Amino acid sequence: MRMRAWPWTCLLVAAQSLVAAAQAPAVQVLGYAGLLGEWELTATATDMRAARIKEFSGPLTMKHIGFCSQDGPEEKRGEIRIRISTEALDVTLSIAGAQCSFQSRSSSNPYIGTLTCSDRAPVPMTLWIE
Repeated sequence: MRMRAWPWTCLLVAAQSLVAAAQAPAVQVLGYAGLLGEWELTATATDMRAARIKEFSGPLTMKHIGFCSQDGPEEKRGEIRIRISTEALDVTLSIAGAQCSFQSRSSSNPYIGTLTCSDRAPVPMTLWIE
C-alpha cells in the first residue's frame, strides 16, 4: 500500500502559515529626550493590526545617560504605543504611572517633536523607528 505525501504536505504548509500569521512584525524604536538629550529610549514594539495606519505596542526602557548620574544611570520601564500614518507619528508612553505623548509631523526617520508628560515640562525628543 502506497501512502500519499500530499495530505501531510498540505497540513504542514497550513501550520506554517498559521505560525507566520501569529508572529506579528516588530519594530525597534530608538531615541533620546531632554534638553540635552539626556534620556535614551529603547523599545521593541509589535504590530497591533494590519491597515493603512500602523499601530505598534510593547515594553519600553528609558535610561538617564546625562552627566548627573552619580550612582549609575537611572532607568525607567513602561509601555509604548505607536501609531504611524502617512501624515504623522503619534506615540504614547506610560512610565511609572505617568502618561506622556509625542507627535511628529515629519513623514520619515528621524521623527522630531516634543515629549509632553503629565508630571513635568515638555522636552524635545527625537525617535528612529527601524
